[in-house]
Amino acid sequence: MTYTPFFTHGTIDDGAARSRWLVTCDHATNFVPDFINGGDLGLPAEDMARHIAYDPGAYGVSRYLGELLNAPVVASNFSRLVIDPNRGTDDPTLLMKLYDGTIIPANRHADDAELTRRLEACYLPYHNTVAEIAAQRKDTVIVSVHSFTPQLRGRPKRPWEIGILYPKHERLSPIVIDLLRQQGDLTVGDNQPYSGYYPGDSIDKHATKHDRPNTLIELRNDLIADEAGQRAWAKRLADLLPQALAQVPS
Repeated sequence: MTYTPFFTHGTIDDGAARSRWLVTCDHATNFVPDFINGGDLGLPAEDMARHIAYDPGAYGVSRYLGELLNAPVVASNFSRLVIDPNRGTDDPTLLMKLYDGTIIPANRHADDAELTRRLEACYLPYHNTVAEIAAQRKDTVIVSVHSFTPQLRGRPKRPWEIGILYPKHERLSPIVIDLLRQQGDLTVGDNQPYSGYYPGDSIDKHATKHDRPNTLIELRNDLIADEAGQRAWAKRLADLLPQALAQVPS
């Protein structure tokens, strides 16, 4: 059986039958393929269920958002601890050996050959699929859905329900932030809880370098821990994103 390192949802092949939106989910699952140490990174189940292994809830939000926007969805089918698709190929955090205080046993001694193997089996096929679907339309808009933990070990609690990340001069994301803040019931992070730009990351690779409007959405993972929360946030975003896009200067 051939391993497929991505999921796709929605209308993929016929660009004319769908909207201009493309939803991506870089950290959709905590799955470890069998060819990586027999499918085991050496971590206990409770660590594999944490944010260090994937973005809890993000995949559900992505699927429901894709349905509401009539957009294709592309999601990774490997843990970020196997290799992180939201990093450039020269980023030192591409293959993590230590994350939020946890050593990753199966990564501890990974060498360049192992990195190359994971790039070819997981990272590159995922990105090739995103690139192919994004290129089907000349007016593609990319929404990348992520989630963040309410608190890192030894750090203060994070106050945001949602963060919007974006590179400098991006046109859509600042409007999304303004519209979210106008709703009055949210603490909205502006390039929080992380910086919005890593050279070679997914948004840089598929949006910034092609001058495509884009936004990267970070949702606090306790708010999307179940289907009800995932659907509610997908609905909220599906109502807001077209409003924001309509305000982007041409």
